[in-house]
Amino acid sequence: MLDAQENTNTNKFKQIDDQLSTPNVYRSASGAPGHEYWQQRADYKMKIKIDDEKRQLIGNQLVTYHNSSPDVLKYLWLQLDQNVRAKDSHSHDIRTGGINQRMGMNQLSRLDPEFEGGFNIEKVETENGKPLKHIINKTMMRIDLPNDLLPGASFSFKIDWWYNINNTREIGGRSGYEHFEEDDNNVYVIAQYFPRMCMYNDVYGWQNKQFLGRGEFTLSFGDYEVEISVPSDHLVSSTGELQNADKVLTSEQKSRLKKAAKGGLHPVTIATYDEAEERIKDKKTKYKTWVFHADNVRDFAFATSRRFIWDALGVKMSDGRTVMAQSMWTKEGDCLWSK
Repeated sequence: MLDAQENTNTNKFKQIDDQLSTPNVYRSASGAPGHEYWQQRADYKMKIKIDDEKRQLIGNQLVTYHNSSPDVLKYLWLQLDQNVRAKDSHSHDIRTGGINQRMGMNQLSRLDPEFEGGFNIEKVETENGKPLKHIINKTMMRIDLPNDLLPGASFSFKIDWWYNINNTREIGGRSGYEHFEEDDNNVYVIAQYFPRMCMYNDVYGWQNKQFLGRGEFTLSFGDYEVEISVPSDHLVSSTGELQNADKVLTSEQKSRLKKAAKGGLHPVTIATYDEAEERIKDKKTKYKTWVFHADNVRDFAFATSRRFIWDALGVKMSDGRTVMAQSMWTKEGDCLWSK
């Protein structure tokens, strides 16, 4: 039985072959890892810049892909998620809807998109700067390797890219910016923003299915070293741990963050409501670079704005680590988040 809207088999007696693969040395019949189970790995070193005036995201990255599989790889596949917003994206072709009395110009405009979205890929090259042959197919990019990538080996390559950041109020999306007319400032919440390695496993090989705007991702684990350049009066919330607090925070903010790391019952305010109001008034044009590091994670996202209020609390873990639970919000949400 098929649900016409979801196109999903909802029959309680359906076959589950598509959910549990045939048992082998890599995975057992229960779905648990087998005795020769493996996972691929991808490490990223990235430099990211927010152009607040043009509302563009500019990046370059060094990716090191580790082949833990028993297979010889002749090419790599990457996800170009931002291409879902390109004018020629198939996501526009599959969009459905109806006309009703409440339909506005915003909905009509989506039928013929004007936003210049999608990645602009400037370079794809080896770590030593030699061009790599590649082909872009909508939200996917294949890189042909100069030499076979053998089991246990790794390959590093570089990509330079940029794209126009979408206004989430106008064209939607989980990632993008929101503009506040009253003070002419933006809040950026950025995800799915860099070319990411597709998953390669023993069931499907490369998972290179096109991204059409809905769905979740399977991603490889890896280490991230990310430099994020933003206007000097911005605050940045990010995956990972801040590496250069001495260079990006005021002495008072550093003192508050140190106090928060000791833990306790209540969060410590790192950047106050009044301080956010002052930053909003005087927009800085110089830039500051925040450096973050994350070990063994599947993805990396961040948010940045001069409008942020910030609190934090250190949480003591059973293994002795202190994990910082942190929140950033704007004054419009202060009546809730401050409590």
